[in-house]
Amino acid sequence: MSVLLVALGAAVGAPLRYLVDRAVQARHDSAFPWGTFVVNVAGCLLLGVLVGGATAGAVPGSLVTLLGTGLCGALTTYSTFGYETVRLFEQGFRLGALLNVAASVAAGLGAAFAGVMVAQAIWN
Repeated sequence: MSVLLVALGAAVGAPLRYLVDRAVQARHDSAFPWGTFVVNVAGCLLLGVLVGGATAGAVPGSLVTLLGTGLCGALTTYSTFGYETVRLFEQGFRLGALLNVAASVAAGLGAAFAGVMVAQAIWN
């Protein structure tokens, strides 16, 4: 059953990542990969809420499997983040590559922490 939940969540998360990435990137005329940044931070926030809710006993494990592993796993993308960072560096945007790494890690961790805090505020 868990495999089906992961597959179902991923079937929604992967196209959602593509659509959000394209929509965000189309609105920015810069080399910075804003689309990937947005989906990764949003995925971290959602995963933080889910894990915080599960820790409080309010979110069932099946929902964490569906949305956390499936949807967030397909929505977020470390490989694209890595590729886009290398691409920025190779194109001479070395500061942009460094900022992409620093901002992505800081914002992702901050979003996950904020998600857990939101969940604790709701369910504790």
